[in-house]
Amino acid sequence: MKNKSTKIYVAGHRGMVGSAIVRRLRAEGFDHIITRTHAELDLTRQTEVESFLMSEKPDYLFIAAAKVGGIHANNTYRGDFIYQNLMMQSNLIQGAYAAGIHDLMFLGSSCIYPRDCPQPIKEDYLLTGPLEQTNEPYALAKIAGIKLCENFNLQYGTRYTSVMPTNLYGPGDNYNLQNSHVLPALIRKAHEAKLRGDTEYVVWGSGTPMREFLYVDDLAAACVQLMDAGYHGPLLNIGTGVDVTIRELAEQVMQAVGFEGRIVFDSSKPDGTPRKLLDVSAAAAQGWRAKVSLAEGIALAYQDFLAHHAV
Repeated sequence: MKNKSTKIYVAGHRGMVGSAIVRRLRAEGFDHIITRTHAELDLTRQTEVESFLMSEKPDYLFIAAAKVGGIHANNTYRGDFIYQNLMMQSNLIQGAYAAGIHDLMFLGSSCIYPRDCPQPIKEDYLLTGPLEQTNEPYALAKIAGIKLCENFNLQYGTRYTSVMPTNLYGPGDNYNLQNSHVLPALIRKAHEAKLRGDTEYVVWGSGTPMREFLYVDDLAAACVQLMDAGYHGPLLNIGTGVDVTIRELAEQVMQAVGFEGRIVFDSSKPDGTPRKLLDVSAAAAQGWRAKVSLAEGIALAYQDFLAHHAV
């Protein structure tokens, strides 16, 4: 991607990850970025996707389009999660090959790894044990995407790369309490509790699971850097290499929001995977490390929430 006018298609540009990749590309001077809304292009329709890619023939393709959500959404809309993700990614990967696009990056999720695998999680732990049941459909779809990329490379000589980010947050996040991830849900809960003058706010689960969080603009920087450097190696974890308990996370959110009550844990709600910490040594070997600390990132995310989501 040395030529700043090279044609780049970002699938899912309105989502948190896709919009961050577009921001990063534009910041680095790339001026030929192709995007399509869902109304303009339904990625679950194979003929539409192939026709679009054959017509546009981008030089590079970032697959950030996905149906995503937290524990509740993943566990409730299981059929939608596996079907829509399988269709979107399969159509894009196959369509890219048919259109002669050799450089593609597929964005996955750390939930692809076994529920109880050793920590920190190395890339070669994939498919070594059972998945977390609450998000198994989404994880299976993402695993299929990884294997599509791997096997197209083996059969056709393409350069399709899969990167696995840890839990993401930041501008463009989803703050709907019914289907959001844990960090944006905590931000909204703490903010609304503060406005009501509550003395406490409720957090799902026991507070003991440990999670790693990556500011989405750090992920975008990694994706663009890897594509720019021509990385076409195996599956690559992208994260901070540092995790916190949900209790510690809730406390940091309280501090950023300025809520001075106490936390109440609802242990009737599911915890999900006990711990998910990625081994990011392979990404470090490629010269990339996260730059935004969790405290700094939560403060930035709260400002984005106030600007775009608070009522």
